[in-house]
Amino acid sequence: MRRCSRDINCPMRLKLISCEVLFREMCDACAHSPHQVDLEFLPKGLHDLGAKAMAEKIQGVVDRAPEGVYEAILLGYGLCGNGLDGLTARHTRLVLPRAHDCIALLMGSRERYQTYFDGNPGTYYQSTGWLERGKGLQQLTHNTMGFDEPLEAMIRKYGEDNGRYLYEEMTRYRSQYRKLTFIETGLEANGKFLAEASTEANEKGWSFERLPGDLTWLRRMVEGEWAEAEFVVAEPGQRIVASYDTGVVKVKP
Repeated sequence: MRRCSRDINCPMRLKLISCEVLFREMCDACAHSPHQVDLEFLPKGLHDLGAKAMAEKIQGVVDRAPEGVYEAILLGYGLCGNGLDGLTARHTRLVLPRAHDCIALLMGSRERYQTYFDGNPGTYYQSTGWLERGKGLQQLTHNTMGFDEPLEAMIRKYGEDNGRYLYEEMTRYRSQYRKLTFIETGLEANGKFLAEASTEANEKGWSFERLPGDLTWLRRMVEGEWAEAEFVVAEPGQRIVASYDTGVVKVKP
């Protein structure tokens, strides 16, 4: 297949498979792309299935893309708790950002995210997508299986003593947070979600910060600018795997 970049005279047809948390941001990026991008959004709750099941679900969607139609299948995800580990390019190359999660994507680079993360330990992150697509999923640095069940549901399912014990264990992670940062991408329709995030921080006794987002990383993906430092490209027959280094992901046969 030919490789085109931002040259409007050499448009590509691309398939984008993305988490719905990035719905507004991806739609905006695609609207400005010189290429034809067919979008498909998957539920935010895939992360709740665990890494292996999440990878299987996304692989199924990738495999349903028709052969010979797209120059590349773009993945609107980070590694997401290894939820993209093992993803295989069958007949069409796959393009994935070298990001751990969507928080880094919304900040515009791994470097900016890492600097902020190091300087702000104990921070919980939110964006419009995190709020309007449902509050159930917790931060991806944790195993989220069952974390969002209310106490009453746990008691009904496991009994009084076991339910209370499991609820306490599954919500213990919340004590590590001291701050809530809301990432503003400029695509917020109004102040509803910003106010909601601020209220949540206040109720939990956390500090609150508004942080400007940066969508250039997402835009470069849908514009075909796949620099090796920012994206991994798996050609047909290759698979994407976690690299456990600063590159985040790599490809293997």
